[in-house]
Amino acid sequence: MPTQNPRINIVVEPPLYGVMNDLATSEGVSMSTLARDLIREALDLREDMGLAAWASAREKTFSKKRALSHEETWK
Repeated sequence: MPTQNPRINIVVEPPLYGVMNDLATSEGVSMSTLARDLIREALDLREDMGLAAWASAREKTFSKKRALSHEETWK
């Protein structure tokens, strides 16, 4: 049965393939499922790094004098 999801093809070096194959086997999943999950994890990590950089930049400009109190925030 054809899938509705888009597909991608990737080429990996033999050592990486071996590690991925071992992981997929030990987790009882297909190589495709493992690759999808690893890509999701990598994208989540990249997002976290981007948000951390954004927060760090905002933190440098933070001023307690200009900040709103808890009560002012929730009015």
